[in-house]
Amino acid sequence: MKEFELKYGCNPNQKPSRIFMDNGEDLPIEILNGRPGFINFLDAFNSWQLVKELKEALGMPAVTSFKHVSPTSAAVGIPLSEDLKKACFVDDIEGLDESPLACAYARARGTDRMCSFGDWVALSDVCDVTTALMIKREVSDGVIAPGYEPEALEILKSKRKGGYNVVKIDPDYVPEVTEHKHVFGITFEQGRNNFKIDADLLKNIVTENKDMPESAVRDLIVALITLKYTQSNSVCYAVDGQAIGVGAGQQSRIHCTRLAGTKADTWFLRQHEKVLGLPFKPELGRPDRDNVIDGYINKNEEDVCAEGNWQKYFTEQPAPLTDEEAKAFLATREGVALGSDAFFPFSDNIERAKRSGVKYIAEPGGSIRDDAVIECCNKYDMVMAFTGMRLFHH
Repeated sequence: MKEFELKYGCNPNQKPSRIFMDNGEDLPIEILNGRPGFINFLDAFNSWQLVKELKEALGMPAVTSFKHVSPTSAAVGIPLSEDLKKACFVDDIEGLDESPLACAYARARGTDRMCSFGDWVALSDVCDVTTALMIKREVSDGVIAPGYEPEALEILKSKRKGGYNVVKIDPDYVPEVTEHKHVFGITFEQGRNNFKIDADLLKNIVTENKDMPESAVRDLIVALITLKYTQSNSVCYAVDGQAIGVGAGQQSRIHCTRLAGTKADTWFLRQHEKVLGLPFKPELGRPDRDNVIDGYINKNEEDVCAEGNWQKYFTEQPAPLTDEEAKAFLATREGVALGSDAFFPFSDNIERAKRSGVKYIAEPGGSIRDDAVIECCNKYDMVMAFTGMRLFHH
């Protein structure tokens, strides 16, 4: 296939629209089902790069959930605890522990379920039946993978009344080293960001504490590769082989750190016993449960526990999660990794990171206030590595 005509571009008025190869070669994809759109393909190609690099760096199956050209999360295939299975709504999945790819999907899709609503999924490995069954029951726009088991493909084809977007990509495709982008009729040219992220990148430890276990190295690699495909400015919290909070596209670094930290806190609190025990009405759908859980934890616009409200969601009135209970629970979280796509200009980022259990940090370094940031890390016995490499993505 030399080109694929799209319905429209980013918006319905942006026509004509298509994808094609400048060099006239065939596209490195097959559309097995559906008709993906312009933004679908932006998500597909960015997300595929992320999981491909994550698999190469860590040697484990990887999955990411994308929305509007940034990942909501990314994860590798580590088995889930029973509480985490409940928090991710996958405690009913048979054979989950036997499929590392399905475990990676459960983590990536279950991290920030509100932001993953209507997502694009990328799988590093051939899609198996367990993973396909999990994708089928979520609200999602499409999936890209290097292949699909025959039964898994039929399961995905049945999604969205037969219109679910399923794309197969050539895993051996390597793009040209120079890339182009057109803005306002003007062509931009740059070399592709082929910078390799691996354990060697984390050897320049600048803090007094230099003890970085393999689990922290793994989590920092997850965070940094996630950031490589996140709209900048961006910050990512990671633990247990998954990104648990992504702050994307903020103009201020501290706002990235706060946003991602709040998402990480929400992810942790989804595993609080009060949240896991919420008495939902059996007919309440998964997306509605996500909204209610977010409201229960973060006390949003509607008090879901209030008289007149709780009856819509629960079989009985639940006791609220108090600020004191949430704070005490979060105080038990530790060993979290934090990556930043550019240097931290002020130590306030470290102070905020500490509140979400951060112990390990990777950032480029190079700020005139590096000493103050290092001093703050030393105050909390954190371990910080300077990577020397910025990871802006636009």
